[in-house]
Amino acid sequence: MRRPLRTTLAIGVSAAVTSLVALPAQAAPTAPGVPATATAGARVQDFLARQLGRLGPLGTATVLVHGTDLATAGDAVRAAGLRRTTSFDRIGVVVARGTKAQIQRARTQPGVTYLEGNQPIALTAETSNQATRGDEAFTTLTGADGTALSGKGVSVGLIDSGVDPTHPYLTEKDGSSVVVSNHKVLCDPFEAACQVLDVPNSVDTDTLSVGGHGTHVAGIIAGRPTTLADGSSQHGAAPGAKLVSLSTGAALVIVGADTALNWVLEHHAAPCGAGVSAAECPPIKVTNNSYGPSGGGELDPESATVKLQRALAADGVATVWANGNDGGDGSQNLSNPPGQDPTGGVISVASYNDLGTGTRDGELSDFSSRGKQGRPSSYPDISAPGDLITSSCRPYLVICSTGLDPQNGPGPTDVGTFNTISGTSMAAPHIAGIVAQLFQDTPTATPAQVEDAIKSTAHKYAFGAAYEPGPLGTTSYDKGYGLVDVVAAAQALH
Repeated sequence: MRRPLRTTLAIGVSAAVTSLVALPAQAAPTAPGVPATATAGARVQDFLARQLGRLGPLGTATVLVHGTDLATAGDAVRAAGLRRTTSFDRIGVVVARGTKAQIQRARTQPGVTYLEGNQPIALTAETSNQATRGDEAFTTLTGADGTALSGKGVSVGLIDSGVDPTHPYLTEKDGSSVVVSNHKVLCDPFEAACQVLDVPNSVDTDTLSVGGHGTHVAGIIAGRPTTLADGSSQHGAAPGAKLVSLSTGAALVIVGADTALNWVLEHHAAPCGAGVSAAECPPIKVTNNSYGPSGGGELDPESATVKLQRALAADGVATVWANGNDGGDGSQNLSNPPGQDPTGGVISVASYNDLGTGTRDGELSDFSSRGKQGRPSSYPDISAPGDLITSSCRPYLVICSTGLDPQNGPGPTDVGTFNTISGTSMAAPHIAGIVAQLFQDTPTATPAQVEDAIKSTAHKYAFGAAYEPGPLGTTSYDKGYGLVDVVAAAQALH
């Protein structure tokens, strides 16, 4: 496995505020009415059961009908009225297509042993969306608007070094940018007062900051489906969401970051202005915050940051925090302070390492900050992929130049425009994008309900500290409630 890279951004306020950046460093429940283990009829695969649970009476789906032999499977397909498309003769499986009612009839036919859905698979050049089941959610689930669960109709507020809105990973098919509202936070020389300036959506605020971190994070949140030069394909956690960028620069100060949070509090309902429709510029429903004090520390409930995020939660906006890149062994609290806020909808994220396999039984990243054992209030809430994450970069930017796996983008001039970086800064935007998906799925949900759905359905990977009782199941000082499961979380909201 490649050695993680570890980098930091420049610091502000008395060396207290640094980036938590690039460290160069259960199965879901079966849909009602279609049990996975049938009492009368063949067993139904969980994936197919979920698919059927969302399928309308006129909709059709592909099903693999397993029989005791090929003839039996073929007879069942005909008896159910399904349209046969192909077969796997040696294993007695007939592939067919039909309505929900026809598929349900097939499972009661003599000799049928199992019904399986046409579950999507993906190449593992980019594995993070597989481990979270985010890609499965995107390709098989739909939101309240009837479209794929992509985060459509939701904007994510990105408080970071800046963003390159023209990057190919952040560009729509029509050439427009995923960034619908672009801003620069400017502070006076004493860093005592800051203001948010509007800039055109075409302005690259990340290069102005000599950063790169924000552009990489932006792609993890909302990168559009893209095929790289080597033929591999990938997309962000919420490939239909929009981004509202608030560039605080590569040298972060808490006043600047809080100014950005305050701007979101004041403008989240209409981030592009009152005259711009929500269809063009959706409301902000979640912010991503991959910064904090080096070494973690205790929550300050009276801080401006905490007061701002509590007001945002009351307004229906979730806040996602990287938990930090300070490692630890549970003997002390190294978690990012504002992420420890118990307010519903404030979510802290540890970094999961799928070991390049796309599976859900990998490891916690060694750099991921741990809370203090025995003090659950200091534990991270959830884990998400943050180790060796490929996303948008520019080779001449500081953070991007630390990646050791540059890749070319889709166009002839996109040389080195993707790179692989690690850190809880890469884990947090996975959750920010997933939160956008969940708000598309259930627009009436509160931030607290979204957080509870994420934590209560998390996959319990075994690596690291033992789980202990928590309010929503079991949690641990290193992993939180476990690895996020997008499909299960979406189902939990219904």
